[in-house]
Amino acid sequence: MASRTPTSELLEEILHDLPPGSITPEWLLARLGERSFGLLFLLLGLLGLVPGASIAAGLLMLAPAGQMLAGRPRPRFPARLGERPIGSIPFARLLRRLLPGLRWLEGLVRPRWATPAGATQRGVGGVVLLLGLSLLLPVPLSNLLPAAIIVLIAFAYIEEDGVLLLAGTALGVLALLLGGVVMWRSLGAAGGWAGLL
Repeated sequence: MASRTPTSELLEEILHDLPPGSITPEWLLARLGERSFGLLFLLLGLLGLVPGASIAAGLLMLAPAGQMLAGRPRPRFPARLGERPIGSIPFARLLRRLLPGLRWLEGLVRPRWATPAGATQRGVGGVVLLLGLSLLLPVPLSNLLPAAIIVLIAFAYIEEDGVLLLAGTALGVLALLLGGVVMWRSLGAAGGWAGLL
């Protein structure tokens, strides 16, 4: 069996191949290969942790998460988003910050507890879609928890770690439920439901 290339090495290759000026999401997808869904969500989840960037990260996440939920083999962005330029310098800075932590995590996480491919892909896509929607809320610091969970789920999915993936997905569902309860109570306390009915 051929050895599996570590994710950190794939990202190092992307960092080495970055063109000057800018890249596009489609350029990035073309280089992520078979791990395109997981790596894309990992990068967008990290972007979602950055103050002021969470809404853009959430918007970019919606189309590929929906495609994952639908069982598509590879993500594709709508043409307008797929050709939107992303500065090479800030993207390179993000990768350089990511790589040391990723190498450390690769020493801890390993493929274990295989899960059914189709069901896993759809389940992960559904949870990431909902977490991505929660990144669009214009509430200060509300991006941190969903973005961190997306990073956890994405890394577990990339590394085929079923144990970590189950834990991350369960944490995502719990965060979504708690967020829904908080929103329900906030609207109720403000008389929001009366205005909606």
